[in-house]
Amino acid sequence: MSVLFHLGHPAHFHLFKNVMYALQQEEYIVHILIKEKDVLKNLLDESGFVYENILPDGKSAGSLGLFTDFIHKSRRLIGFCKKYRPKLLIGTSAEISLVGKLTGIPAINVNEDDAHVVPKYAWTSYPFATKIFSPSSCNNGRWQDKTITYQGYHELAYLHPDHFQPNEEIAGKYVNTDNSFFVLRFAKLNAHHDSGIRGINNTLAGRLISELKKYGDVFITSERPLTEEFEPHRLHIKPTDIHHVLSFANIVIGDSQTMSAEAGVLGTPYIRFNDFVGKIGYLKELEEKYKLGFGIKPDDPEELIQKAIELATNDNLKNDFLKKRKRMLSEKINVADFILNQIKQYLE
Repeated sequence: MSVLFHLGHPAHFHLFKNVMYALQQEEYIVHILIKEKDVLKNLLDESGFVYENILPDGKSAGSLGLFTDFIHKSRRLIGFCKKYRPKLLIGTSAEISLVGKLTGIPAINVNEDDAHVVPKYAWTSYPFATKIFSPSSCNNGRWQDKTITYQGYHELAYLHPDHFQPNEEIAGKYVNTDNSFFVLRFAKLNAHHDSGIRGINNTLAGRLISELKKYGDVFITSERPLTEEFEPHRLHIKPTDIHHVLSFANIVIGDSQTMSAEAGVLGTPYIRFNDFVGKIGYLKELEEKYKLGFGIKPDDPEELIQKAIELATNDNLKNDFLKKRKRMLSEKINVADFILNQIKQYLE
């Protein structure tokens, strides 16, 4: 029996990698189709998975391009399904839901963003999905009745202690773990749901670096191009090693949702600075219930600077946050095991 995974972002690789490994070990056939994004191809190449790119010409520009790409990907998915006849489709894309409906193959959509935060995605995906898997903190609105919820986050599919243990030797290849250090993460903020979303601009990034370097080393990991002044801080790292560095960082600061959540579940305090603050359920839970991070809206850059200094000067910071992480883990599950068990139920 076979399962088709559709991956459109590096975070999706991490979300499903342990599930795909486990299925292969149990001799299920795993098909992987991707839409190339950032370091997704690199991650798959380094991990040894066989995959096929269904959008080899790259992403088209503008709203019309988004629609055109949707059609191209859907047609290629249909062709693949007709050829290989997988028993189940799973992923985080709108295409798998539509293709599942058109081909009669059950399609599971896995998402952790509330429906009102990604309305275009929700309206093009959820009506056709067989089931939706989402954290209990996620609100899928009118599609809640077809949602199977779990106590966890996507990040606990690969950063749960069952799957990941921080390795200081690996982190030490890129940073001096004997020193305090800070990681700045800059997202592109150019996805369809990012329209009008503000984050950390170059002026604010410069101020952050000036303040933080008083207390330790500053490294930048960025989806968007960096100007010359920031290049000396760029973290040159294998994509598969980034979580080891995040584990030993003193603080992670950025305008990315995913890396903020990754830091949080690892017990590294994060500060998230963008217009999504207060709108996304699972991040609100990490910040308000478990106190593992801080969300600050772009209207208040001074609060960001002050919070960064406050955390950087806290000598007991890491111990405090590891205790908070322990509480969170005690109430959450291994999400990879949950997804794997659900898939096997569908197949059997």
